[in-house]
Amino acid sequence: MPIRPEQRALYPADWPEISRRIREGRAGWRCECDGRCGVPHDGGRCTAVHGRPSPLTGSRVVLTVAHLDHQPANCDPANLMAACQACHLRYDADHHRRTAAATRRAAIEAAGQTTLDVRIGDT
Repeated sequence: MPIRPEQRALYPADWPEISRRIREGRAGWRCECDGRCGVPHDGGRCTAVHGRPSPLTGSRVVLTVAHLDHQPANCDPANLMAACQACHLRYDADHHRRTAAATRRAAIEAAGQTTLDVRIGDT
């Protein structure tokens, strides 16, 4: 997945080499997801292969590398998983929801507004 410009500094300078080593060397250009994305895969491992049609959508697979702990600086091979874009997005979905909510709150507060925490049923 492309690294957003504001996130670039969180990755080590040799990230392109690390990523390629995982995707090519260890994974053989095949998704390594074993269901950690929340979707069970027939045979135990996702069958998506880089550059080929996705087994689910038919679109061209782009193999990415996911940080299992969501920490870009932690490039220990045990913390990295070669993943097709579908598995990577599903794996990161909860993390993205949490960080998006925090980003929205920070933007509101930076604009000088306060947030209202209203819980239905609380009295």
